[in-house]
Amino acid sequence: MSLIPYALARAVLFQMDPEKAHDLTMDSIARTQNTPLDRLYRQCRVDDPITLAGLRFPNRVGLAAGLDKNARCIDGLGAMGFGFVEVGTVTPKAQPGNPQPRMFRLLQASALINRLGFNNQGLDAFVANVQRARCRQAPRSNPMLLGLNIGKNAATPMENATDDYLIALAGVYPHADYVTVNISSPNTKNLRALQSDEALDGLLGALVARRETLATEHGRRVPMFLKIAPDLDETQVGVIAATLRQHGMDGVIATNTTLSREAVAGMAHAEETGGLSGAPVQAASNRVIAQLRASLGSDFPIIGVGGVMSGVDAVAKIQAGADVVQIYTGLIYQGPALVSEVARALKQHPR
Repeated sequence: MSLIPYALARAVLFQMDPEKAHDLTMDSIARTQNTPLDRLYRQCRVDDPITLAGLRFPNRVGLAAGLDKNARCIDGLGAMGFGFVEVGTVTPKAQPGNPQPRMFRLLQASALINRLGFNNQGLDAFVANVQRARCRQAPRSNPMLLGLNIGKNAATPMENATDDYLIALAGVYPHADYVTVNISSPNTKNLRALQSDEALDGLLGALVARRETLATEHGRRVPMFLKIAPDLDETQVGVIAATLRQHGMDGVIATNTTLSREAVAGMAHAEETGGLSGAPVQAASNRVIAQLRASLGSDFPIIGVGGVMSGVDAVAKIQAGADVVQIYTGLIYQGPALVSEVARALKQHPR
């Protein structure tokens, strides 16, 4: 159990600009991980293993990509009790992202809006940080899994987007337990167009072909997941499901942030450009998960993310059709104790 109640830390952090609070938090985790000070947030991991896509997940709660874009805090985040942690999104070249301010709290909705825009230090720095993580250096029984999330640079023309994904895939492949292909951020211009039928078919075809080459080269086949948006209708979800099956993808992550403001209309910051996350995205995420499960059948791995603010919310994701869940905004509002709460709730929920 962590030593300091998160409510005290949050009271300080929530007085700060959201992005400055985020940077301070990540810097603090980076400095304290693998030291006695990690007791400030360390928790015992709930044991609730499940096997998906050939991977053994120690429990069914993970961290969604976006919190640790540069893979600096893998060990510290792992100490919070996650069964799997996903870091990134990383792009081939470093980029600053969109102009500040670009992150906003909607307190009464337990939500965030961000338009960060894949700000990151680039592929080389990202991989070096992954390699430095102690949890990746020594074999352990029942290890936490690590997902590496890849995207395209903002300056890369959409007609060349596949090239960026292929470069990123080759760079992260030797170091990942699974790779997530992020085509659903609303903060890189036209990125979500890659979810359309023809564009998705071309992108996944190229990635799966490169993955086979990399599997032969490295002697291991790394699962690939696709992360999609909640702002899709049933027909679009059906097309994506069919394309996932067609290309032999290993799983899907549903969902990213939403562009809808229906649930937060009239609130302060509600009209800021960017992706909305937290409690308001829960219903849309669960709808997409249910549609995916109906289209994909019972055996296709689905990671559910979006609006998990409690153990009850996590169980609702499983009931909608997810196999495991991820959290992000809930961690910011509830703190590390949410990890254990969700893991315990899912362990008690029959599969």
